[in-house]
Amino acid sequence: MPVPANPSFDVRQIPFSIRGSWLDISPVVALHTTREDLHLVTHQTGMHAVVRLIPQRAGERVALENRASPSRLEWLDAGRPVIEAAFEGVDIVRLRGTGIELRIVDAAEELTPFTGTYLFRDPVDGAAVFTSYETGRRYRVTAIRGELVIEGSEALGQGERSVLARGSETDGGGWELAIEEFEAARHPYRSEADFDQVVAASALAFAAFADEIAGWRGERFPAAELAAYVLWSATVAPKGFLRRESVLMSKHWMDKVWSWDHCFNALALVEGDAGLALDQFLTPFDHQDASGGLPDSVTHSEVLYNFVKPPIHGWTLAQLRAQSPLDATVLADVYAKLSRSTRFWLDFRRVPGHVLPHYQHGNDSGWDNSTTFDRDRVIEAPDLAAFLLVQLEELATIADQLVLGDATEWRGEAAAISTALLAELWDGESFVAHGAAGGRVSKTGSLLNLLPIVAAELLPREVTDRLADDIARHLTEFGPATQLLDSEEYDDDGYWRGPIWAPSTVLIEDGLRRAGRTELADEISARFLALCERSGFAENFDARTGVGLRDRAYTWTASAYLVLARQAAERGR
Repeated sequence: MPVPANPSFDVRQIPFSIRGSWLDISPVVALHTTREDLHLVTHQTGMHAVVRLIPQRAGERVALENRASPSRLEWLDAGRPVIEAAFEGVDIVRLRGTGIELRIVDAAEELTPFTGTYLFRDPVDGAAVFTSYETGRRYRVTAIRGELVIEGSEALGQGERSVLARGSETDGGGWELAIEEFEAARHPYRSEADFDQVVAASALAFAAFADEIAGWRGERFPAAELAAYVLWSATVAPKGFLRRESVLMSKHWMDKVWSWDHCFNALALVEGDAGLALDQFLTPFDHQDASGGLPDSVTHSEVLYNFVKPPIHGWTLAQLRAQSPLDATVLADVYAKLSRSTRFWLDFRRVPGHVLPHYQHGNDSGWDNSTTFDRDRVIEAPDLAAFLLVQLEELATIADQLVLGDATEWRGEAAAISTALLAELWDGESFVAHGAAGGRVSKTGSLLNLLPIVAAELLPREVTDRLADDIARHLTEFGPATQLLDSEEYDDDGYWRGPIWAPSTVLIEDGLRRAGRTELADEISARFLALCERSGFAENFDARTGVGLRDRAYTWTASAYLVLARQAAERGR
């Protein structure tokens, strides 16, 4: 039986959802936009708040507190739950209430010929149905107990379109309903389980997941269950352009899979669910273009190619294979995909006559506004060269394993890039980036310039020692800041110009271990774990105060916590 796992969380920070669903309940309705009321939000065709959920008594709005766990969301009146919500399935939300009403209101508020939500009563079964232009889906509200009062049925233009759920004398004053999301049609809703059974099923499903990916959890790692919930609840079933079960970066506004974020989620999942981990790794590879390049991001209804992301996939694959070896057929397929991705950088991102490839914008590096890009956007960067070194070595290793005969070519490319990296971008004290066209030298205050530590085993010891010493200069109470705190460019909420980020922390920590600097690696790991236990799983964190910034339910942050905690537990054993 799964070990009980029932962490509580603030629904204002982390959406309420379940694995596989494209729905959530949250007050966060758009980019950096939070409302007073909780909303039912969908992530099909983008992030869209569909309806507001407004508790009321005698026709008047009532301000209630909320309490959330993986299986149940509650509205509390003086500490007593008066409304509860649970997911019956990936596209069905059950709600029930006692002694209070719930008004379900169109979130758009205005219906035009091309926008908004239309409401009608279905003559087939009497259910209330909202249809949304923005999502192209239907949201059917069916009474299980009590009654539904519909206002604005078949109304056009402005005006309230709402459904009031209230109890009746025959139901003891309580009410219960189901809200379904579907496309064109579905048979009338029939309840197959009572509300408590729905809650119990969700609790059991989450506990099983937490046992799989964090079976080592305990008092030493108090945030492990919540980290597991962030991943579990942000996972969506295959739909649209996502052909595999995929972990979104968030079920807030960062509801995509970016082509390096996914690597950290794969690493968190591999120990407990190697198949799900491999799906995370391969999701962007499902959309490689003719050049072999990966998309910048993939989500339900769009695939973007305007930027790419750094080639950390060889680094990731080596770690995935160490945890869970791939059989020869799967490995050959992954090798072919990774080969094409590598050729993209070698064939399409090198200036004629140059050995080192280049980024075309900070977004290509994943460090969108890093100060390394202040002087030139199109740069030959040391982190890019280092990632490719690791990737080329991994390709050579797999080629040897599969007896393909490509290993010599890969190692030759690696040798050339290694020589150029040290000759052109190492100035004897630090790594710099160069403008790809003019050769202008970049600033050096960004942690980005220290990422070649990931290739520590392939670099001279004196270089990795200097990198480690410089990394220590970035270390704050909470982890490595992405910009030196004493530099003029440092900004507490400057995105990649100061805050602490999960991916840079994991990459730096791993590189330090490869460089033999385990004491510093241990310190970074411990500080980041403590940061997440204190401030949750935000997109990034203020390096001075540890306060969480931006999206507050980011899966790669939760994954970084799980990866570092698992490794710490293994070292402890």
